[in-house]
Amino acid sequence: MTMEAAKPVADQIDLADVERRVKAIFIGSVGNLVEWYDFYAYTAFALYFAPAFFPQSDPVVQQLNAAVLFAATFLMRPLGGWLFGYLADRYGRRISLTLSVVCMCFGSLIIAVTPTYASIGLAAPAILALARVIEGLSLGGEYGASATYLSEVADARHRGFYSSFQYVTLIGGQLTAIIVLLLLQKVFLTPEELKAWGWRIPFVIGAGLAIFAAVMRRNLQETEAFVEAAKIVQPSGSIRILLKYPRELLLVVGLTAGGTAAFYTFTTYMQTFVKLSVGLSEDQTTFVIFGTLIFATLLQPIYGALSDRIGRKPLLIFFGVAGTLSTIPILTTLKETKSPFTAFLLICAAWIFVAGYTSINAVVKAELFPTNVRALGVGLPYAVTVSLFGGTAPAIALSFKSLGHEDWFYYYLSGIIFLSLIIYSTMRDTKHESAMHRHQ
Repeated sequence: MTMEAAKPVADQIDLADVERRVKAIFIGSVGNLVEWYDFYAYTAFALYFAPAFFPQSDPVVQQLNAAVLFAATFLMRPLGGWLFGYLADRYGRRISLTLSVVCMCFGSLIIAVTPTYASIGLAAPAILALARVIEGLSLGGEYGASATYLSEVADARHRGFYSSFQYVTLIGGQLTAIIVLLLLQKVFLTPEELKAWGWRIPFVIGAGLAIFAAVMRRNLQETEAFVEAAKIVQPSGSIRILLKYPRELLLVVGLTAGGTAAFYTFTTYMQTFVKLSVGLSEDQTTFVIFGTLIFATLLQPIYGALSDRIGRKPLLIFFGVAGTLSTIPILTTLKETKSPFTAFLLICAAWIFVAGYTSINAVVKAELFPTNVRALGVGLPYAVTVSLFGGTAPAIALSFKSLGHEDWFYYYLSGIIFLSLIIYSTMRDTKHESAMHRHQ
């Protein structure tokens, strides 16, 4: 009788625990979505606002200037990774996540109110650059803190699945930016109005959403791992202590290089690629990218759950092998097609292997480090690597295109993925050898 009475209580405790975890993951993920919406609004509306800040007659030059500024903002991400990683490891994941989204709010608001080149000359792109620097700082901190938070709040059996929602919401941010673009294009504004002033609207929306996310994050529950670690060891966030893990730091760099280059190619750069290289119309471009991002979003939790069953390493190796062998033929065929549906299928084919990296990269990195330096260990080397290989991908691709050798970028991307494959092949599987329960 006692055992029977105890069983429902245990079930209630389990249900309460699941509810608590899901609520924490939802709030953390919503903030992540808002941050990435703000960041991707820049790319989604670049075709409209680039002439306002970079007045050139050649549209490729306009997009190259916008892409160079996009890459330049990534230089701030290592600083953001260090600053917000320090805050997360020293004072808690919640405060770091809240402050990062507040920074994003300021960056988005600045873009929304910046005058054009015609009004204030060179000060216009300079102010735009400042806003993007603030956003880069914010996003540099968001990745490490959110990857750490989602990994720590998940239970061990479903850590891959729960952590995959970082990229669900990351891609969701880009989808939201495209939805706003479609609504403004098709329902509310004419193309002339969008180019004249309508491109400011998404940044106003982003600033408002960021305020909402900051309020939600203030009520986030701190992770048990951080609370327990604080009782055992002094909260750290120190680079000096982080340097005690040189192998793990190099692993994060190697893990990230190929994956981030592929991710930014098939998200950020694809909108420009299918417009300028494939030759699709603006409407076709928007719908193709929107459809492929929905497909990519659906893959994330599937692959994340799969990693909980078979391990992280097989998925990473799958990405490395398929990415090395398939990138060149996919991009080559994509450039030659004139069919929006074929373009959609080819980009989806790329996502089948890219998701092998995106779905689990956050949890793999979190599982490498002990609690007292986890956010910094995940965020800082990741931000450095993304700055070198991710943020530069659109600019490198457009540079090759401006030289008349666009196909050189296909080989560059394939080579970077191959270098990461070497790392994937030699690393341990973090699902089976995790540092999640180590505090120092």
